[in-house]
Parts: sequence; C-alpha cells; structure tokens
Amino acid sequence: MSASDATAKIFFSSPKFAVVGASTNTEKFGYKVFKWYADRDLPATPINPQGATLTVNGQPYPAIKSLSELEDPKETSVSIITGPAITLKTLQEAKELGVPAVWLQPGTFNDEVLAYANENFQAVVAGKGGWGGEGWCVLVDGERSLAAARL
Repeated sequence: MSASDATAKIFFSSPKFAVVGASTNTEKFGYKVFKWYADRDLPATPINPQGATLTVNGQPYPAIKSLSELEDPKETSVSIITGPAITLKTLQEAKELGVPAVWLQPGTFNDEVLAYANENFQAVVAGKGGWGGEGWCVLVDGERSLAAARL
C-alpha cells in the first residue's frame, strides 16, 4: 500500500505516538519532529538510545531508549527519523510489539525498508506524495493529516 491521505489519517487515529530518533539538538529533524507533536499537545514519547531528556518550550520530556519500553505499543503510532539500517531494526521491533502504524520521514528508508514496512503494518506513511517536494513529512503533511483524523 502506498502512502496516502487515508494512511496518514489511520496513523493519526492512534491515541499515542512515539518518535524514534528524537534528538536534544534543536537543529536536527529528530528534535523538530518531536517538537511538532509536543506543540500540538499530542501524547508523544521521545525515543533515543542515550535516553536523554528533550526540552520543548521549557517542558522536559524524558526519552526512553527503545520501543520495547513503551507502555502501550499496540496503541502507539511511531514516527521514525533514523538512517535506513536503524529504521529496519526499529520496524522489526515495532512489528514484534504490535505497533499499528509508522511514519517514515524522508531519508529514513530504502526499497528494502519500505517493502518490509508495507508488508507488516496496518498503515505506512512514507515515500512519494504529500505536499512537500521530499515526500511525506510530518512537518509538512502532519497538520492536514491530523485534522482529517479528528473529523
């Protein structure tokens, strides 16, 4: 299944979210994507292998080190901002945990990763499409997709 407004709507229908590759560096996309969720008061958990705490708008968000530390993975859609090799390992863990939907930011996947994601998840938002030139991106397409999920 290719990404579409319908798959993005399914992604945002989850009650919880996680951001794999969340970063404390405000210049990195891992920080910007997590901040996008925090700015909208969405219940999002940052995931960073160092377990660092992200501070967004003065509020601390303690990171967990892996998806396996999520309280309710079966109710959590996951945004991923990592290189393709790490993304594939993350998707394998997410499948084992029952994560329903994933959003693969531009640059996080190759053909193998995309094929694995499409075979193993209810909804995959990734690849060509969306409103930006880079493909589906939470920072560009998230607002419209979130609004559609809330209708």
